[in-house]
Amino acid sequence: MVDPDQALAYSAADFAEAHQRIVDRFTECFGGLRDRDGLTVLDLGCGPADVTVRLAGALPRARIVGVDGSDAMLSHGRDRLAAAGLAGRVELERRHLPDPSIPFHAFDVVVSTSVLHHLTDPAALWSTTVHAARPGAAVFVADLRRPPDARTLDLLVAGTAGEPEVLVNDFRNSLLASYRTDEVRAQVAAAGLDLTVEELGERHLVAWGRVPL
Repeated sequence: MVDPDQALAYSAADFAEAHQRIVDRFTECFGGLRDRDGLTVLDLGCGPADVTVRLAGALPRARIVGVDGSDAMLSHGRDRLAAAGLAGRVELERRHLPDPSIPFHAFDVVVSTSVLHHLTDPAALWSTTVHAARPGAAVFVADLRRPPDARTLDLLVAGTAGEPEVLVNDFRNSLLASYRTDEVRAQVAAAGLDLTVEELGERHLVAWGRVPL
């Protein structure tokens, strides 16, 4: 979201329940990482850094680099980091995927939330993950899941009643642009990754596992 009004609406929205559920699932999958010293984490498409801040809480000894293509989003993200006292442990950078200048095999963890459906070519996310992740690194990608039919789509969108119109419209368009679990499994396999792809709640999916050694 490069439009300042969209970025402001998204940053100000209350995604606490959904975002915390995603981070809780990450912790269930990779709970052993919490107390590791020197852990390096790459957050692809960090947006206004709400998930990034929550992830920093789940990994209190990690150094995190968040990247996003929107200056407006990154501005809100830096404000959020400063408010959380994380500006010294979390860095935000402007990058568009795929970006071959991201350090090669430099990260112990690669995560992404609600980015996949924004990409013209989803392979950009998976190729960047393979490029940036060290052998054996943890990978955790969460995204919206395309509804199976128009009725389900309408019910999910109806649940956003009362939100700003720009968010409601973005949510509908994002659901329509998102992928089914079987489609993500095919993307993961094409990238040479062996990840578990599962549904999370009524609207999300997650793909998680480790990069081959």
